[in-house]
Amino acid sequence: MDASSFAPLSARRLLVLGGIGLILIGMLFGDIFAVFVLHQNAAHVGASLAAAAHAALAGNHAAVLASFQNVGAFLENRGTKVDTHVHMIDFGYLALLLAILQPWIAFEEKTKRGFAWLFLAGAALLPVGVFLIHYVGLAYSPLQAIGWASIFADLGGLLVILATLGFLLGFVNHFRTYAPAHVKDGLLSDRSAAGRLLLAGGMVLVLAGFLHGAYYAAVDLYRHEALDSSILTEMAMAAAANDADMVDRSLEAYGQLQGDKAVKIAAHAHSIEFGLLAMMLAFFQPYVRLRESWKLRWGYVLILGSVLLPVCVLMELRYGLVAGGLADFGGFLVILALLAMWVGILRYTGQLDSQAGDVR
Repeated sequence: MDASSFAPLSARRLLVLGGIGLILIGMLFGDIFAVFVLHQNAAHVGASLAAAAHAALAGNHAAVLASFQNVGAFLENRGTKVDTHVHMIDFGYLALLLAILQPWIAFEEKTKRGFAWLFLAGAALLPVGVFLIHYVGLAYSPLQAIGWASIFADLGGLLVILATLGFLLGFVNHFRTYAPAHVKDGLLSDRSAAGRLLLAGGMVLVLAGFLHGAYYAAVDLYRHEALDSSILTEMAMAAAANDADMVDRSLEAYGQLQGDKAVKIAAHAHSIEFGLLAMMLAFFQPYVRLRESWKLRWGYVLILGSVLLPVCVLMELRYGLVAGGLADFGGFLVILALLAMWVGILRYTGQLDSQAGDVR
């Protein structure tokens, strides 16, 4: 492997280490959120909806308004946490993709390094800003509808866009300047066992996610949409008729429907995301300074966790906390394997830097 492609503070090194770091933090945040916030938040939303329905039965307009305000607050709290989790992981994926493309970016290393720092700064700023939206609100904001947290989140997004456009411009310039075969990259020619495992396992996960999504769209999507409308209509009619029992049944049915939709969409999304992660990590196995046997073991751990989480998420409605706990354990396995690979890459950078120091 050419050490110059992973030199100290090179764009590729920054993007690989920063990208995996973003994914690790995002996944760890998501696991903590799932265990300590997600289900409790859903329970609060359900309780507030029930309170609003019963307040409507009693003709208490103020209580209805207060209950829906509580629902809005709980949904904002949940939404900002989910957005933080998703943006951090997706920016990590994008960083890894940009790292793969570095040999084809027709800029000097100094320019590419500047774009990499710009990207990582924005990728860190946006999720932090989104996370703080619920807590900062509009306090001391110069704008009526947008708070400081949103402003800094938007600034982070702008930095990511500018950096990505810069890399894209360099990529286009390469193919305008050089023949396509001019650059060869050792990462793309790696045929190690761990790399093959991650690439094949990732492709299977992505395919499974696509197939599950197609099945959901064909079998459940329109049925869920129809039930959404019919249950809400039934709830409104029951409230108008002062039928408290029917309101309670409608609320329970609506909660079950939303849970069914959530687990199926989550399983679909996580299967594809973990598959993409495994496929991208396959390219960076030459940078993981671990024994081949350990690289293979960590690859199996990552694939196992990537399968366990979406499968157990699908079973949460039937098996409850047992399935939820196993899903969280699957997420933990993915985090553990990813951390091991990140440490292996750090060891590789240390080896390169020490060799460079010996040469000097």
